[in-house]
Amino acid sequence: MTDFIGEIAALSAACLWAVASIVYAKLGARIPPLQLNLIKGIIAIALFVFTIVVRGEIFPAIATLPMSLILLSGVIGISLGDTAFFITINCLGARRALLMQTLTSPMSAIFGLIFLQEKLNILAGCGILLTILGVAWVVSERTTDVKQISTTEFRRGITFGLLTAVAGAIGAVLSRSAFSINTNASINPLWAALLRLSAGILILMIWTLFKQHSFRLSNLRDSRTITATIFAAFCGTYLGIWLQQTAIKFTSVGIASTLLQTSPIFVIPFAIWMGEKVSIRAILGVFISIAGIALLFYLK
Repeated sequence: MTDFIGEIAALSAACLWAVASIVYAKLGARIPPLQLNLIKGIIAIALFVFTIVVRGEIFPAIATLPMSLILLSGVIGISLGDTAFFITINCLGARRALLMQTLTSPMSAIFGLIFLQEKLNILAGCGILLTILGVAWVVSERTTDVKQISTTEFRRGITFGLLTAVAGAIGAVLSRSAFSINTNASINPLWAALLRLSAGILILMIWTLFKQHSFRLSNLRDSRTITATIFAAFCGTYLGIWLQQTAIKFTSVGIASTLLQTSPIFVIPFAIWMGEKVSIRAILGVFISIAGIALLFYLK
């Protein structure tokens, strides 16, 4: 089982992100996206610090280069990538934005091949492609929640959707590079997650002050809203990013990114549980993705 620690961590993160996305969809009507992003990040940072204190893990002796790569990964992947993703959602809607985000997987594999010399055989490539096709088939299904958009909005959404995918791929490759560098001290995924998130949130805070956005705590006066926000931050940001960094450390960046993009597949069981109607197409898409995931595990 330890041979699959990276793959299991990636799928676990995707599942938790699916749970968190359902909660964030409800919170989005009450809290502006940028403010919600900052709040969940701050909560997750506090949880990371608490975990590190409880576990008694002192600050690791990380060399300058891997430290810089991790911090830069947070700036690009979280600050730039998440912001671009929010804009994509506003322009294209949630389903089309998720479809654009699936491009992160092949881009990560390509960047990993170019910059990290991570080679994938033909069968592994087929597994990645099969997984992406399954996810894409699910999120591209025509439903009543797909909004009608103008040509200008469409072009803007496509542009920022591509930026989201590129930023996510670069962030993943930078993290993988930090783990791959041979140093005397191995980087703990827990510390990597804290450093990456802290860098991303710091840039978001500076950007918020620069843009003079109002940060109102009045949105969190409702106890149910506070509880939901803490729960989503715990699942999606704290555990999600920790597991993401674990996945990137223990498996190739192409496979990790592919499995991390399977969140839409995990949403379906929750949708059925919540009483929503799920089409045969969506279920078939799940089985296609599962076939791709099984192929990736088999090749390991």
